[in-house]
Formats: sequence, C-alpha cells, structure tokens
Amino acid sequence: MAPLRVLCIHGYRQNSSSFREKTGALRKLLKKHVELVYMCAPHSVQQEAPEKENGSGPGSGSDDDPKGWWFSDIQARSFSAQQQCEESLGLDESVTAVREAVKVQGPFDGILGFSQGAAFVAMLCSLQEQKLEPEFSFRFAILVAGFRSACKEHQTFYNSPLQIPSLHVFGLEDRVIPDNMSRELLPSFQDPQVLTHPGGHFVPAASAHRQTYQDFLKKFQ
Repeated sequence: MAPLRVLCIHGYRQNSSSFREKTGALRKLLKKHVELVYMCAPHSVQQEAPEKENGSGPGSGSDDDPKGWWFSDIQARSFSAQQQCEESLGLDESVTAVREAVKVQGPFDGILGFSQGAAFVAMLCSLQEQKLEPEFSFRFAILVAGFRSACKEHQTFYNSPLQIPSLHVFGLEDRVIPDNMSRELLPSFQDPQVLTHPGGHFVPAASAHRQTYQDFLKKFQ
C-alpha cells in the first residue's frame, strides 16, 4: 500500500527545514503510512533579537531563515494571531506558492499545517471547496494549533462549514495559540475530529497519539 502523500505547511517564523526537523517524531510515528513533503512560505520575516526557543544553532535546521504566509500588520510586515486587522499582506503570493508546489511536487492526498500554517490550511481548503483552485485536490486536512484569522478580509473563508475531513490537534498548555483559539476554528468544518494533548505549542507525536492519527488516516489509504 503506497503511503499517503501529505503537503506540510510550517508555522510563522519557521521554514521547511526547521519544520521538517520539528516533525521528526511524527515522521517516525507514521513512517509506513505517510510521506511528509515540506514547502517554504514565500515571505521572509524580519529577524528579532536572538531569543531562540530551543537554542538550536545554525546547521541544525534552525529557524535562521524565518518565513511567513501572511502579515497582519502591513506596515511592520509582522504577524500576530490575536491582531485584529482590516486587510493582510502576502496571502495571494502564498496561495500561488502552494499551487506551484502542488503542480511540481504533487499530487498530494492531504495537507498538514502548524500554527499560522494550520490557519492557512483552513483557507486553502475553503478555496478548494469554492472551486477557486482547480489544482487542489486534498482529501483531508490536519490542523495543529490552528486558529481562525482575525483579519476582516479573511472572513469569507468561514462562510460555510467545510466538507473536507479534518483532524484538529492542539495542546491544552499552548501559550502561543491558546486552545480556545483552536476550538473557535472547529465550527468552520463539517465534521471535525479532535486530538488534544497536555503540552504546549508543538506537533505531538507520542505513542499515545499514534492510534488517533492512524484511525484518521486509514480512511484515505
């Protein structure tokens, strides 16, 4: 049985190589079932003062080249999930980048996103269901620490519940995207499945989570 191919959408201030490193445990957990393919957001994020969360140095897939999918503050070219804004910057280019990745690296069975990447995945699924992106044919979505965008121009993505099967994963101790923000995204999906974990802002991949991931994925095998 061929593994399911899943396009992976990293979080804000990450890039494809740092996200690949941070999801190593998930790859091991699902290795026979899933092939994870990573892509990079098109927008560079300004480096902040070095206060590395994980102290990873260059050469270890660190976030030395931080990227983002859109900015909530157009002037500052920065992003905060909590920031209310009328319009954002950069989303169209990010959709184009995904379209290219699907053409070049696809086809994909599903799509997985983390944090800002998970919020972006919800938007991509909406575009697919509105038939605005004929290249997209994702059969499922996995959203880790996702949230509903607070930007006014993005609200059209949440007009009607999405039919795509979805697994929503979030940590009860997440301080970056508190779990209530992830719960607010659930009504945007027709039949969301939920996996909660007791930890913080990361992609959980302990053996305790294997069954939930596998039960969700085997429907598409």
